[in-house]
Amino acid sequence: MENRKPEGKNQRVFWAVVAIACAAVVFICLLIVFREQRDRAGAEALMEELQEGAAEESAPQNGDAAQEEPSAGPQIDIPDKRIDFEALTEENEDIYAWIYVPGTDVDYPVLQHPTDDSYYLNHNIDGSKGYPGCIYSESLNAKDFTDNHTVFYGHNMDDDTMFGSLHVFEDEDVFAEDHYIYVYTPERVFVYQIFAAYEYPAIHLLYNFDMEDDAFFAEYLEGLSEIQGRVVHVRDDIPLSADDRILTLSTCTTDHEDSLRFLVQGVLVDEEE
Repeated sequence: MENRKPEGKNQRVFWAVVAIACAAVVFICLLIVFREQRDRAGAEALMEELQEGAAEESAPQNGDAAQEEPSAGPQIDIPDKRIDFEALTEENEDIYAWIYVPGTDVDYPVLQHPTDDSYYLNHNIDGSKGYPGCIYSESLNAKDFTDNHTVFYGHNMDDDTMFGSLHVFEDEDVFAEDHYIYVYTPERVFVYQIFAAYEYPAIHLLYNFDMEDDAFFAEYLEGLSEIQGRVVHVRDDIPLSADDRILTLSTCTTDHEDSLRFLVQGVLVDEEE
């Protein structure tokens, strides 16, 4: 009698192994998703805690008393936020500033990693990896805001966190109003008036444009009025020159077009110690 292979048994073993392997893959995927959600929830909770600690006080720093005396600069009310930089740096030593844009949900610490410029693109404030990341600058920019051009980066999150809410400036009526970006540091507050909001090719602005060259910087500012695209808002009633310092907030477009970025730009109009 011939020996016949137990094909039925082998098939059962094979499919059992496949099922176990599939179950293992599903388990690992679920574990990864769970950890990412847990890390994101933890990072968001920490960020909300920091935001509550930096809440705006009831009275502005430049109140009526400040306006009684003439000043060489414009009189702009600076929101008086309770920002404890010592406590912030205990949470993360890379925090060096705080950005606040009234009329949006932008109200966050600003970070700069000492060695990896893209670190906070994919890492949260507590060091966990993943979204939403942080608002950050690169080492190409000094942290004292003395550069002609400073760039902050942030994700365009669907829930309007990070830089997602900057897209309100795509509305022409909203943009036409006066809007300001407030950047707080331990030493002073920088006030930037928003003068432009537009989509622009996804190139590295600091590498591709030598803004420290005054002639080139002036040419760059003049060229903003000639930009064309799906979304372009530039205020021609706000004067700009090579002596100015500007801040660019860079994020993705509303449709996350890889070849474009949405930029909101402000010019420094006030600086308060």
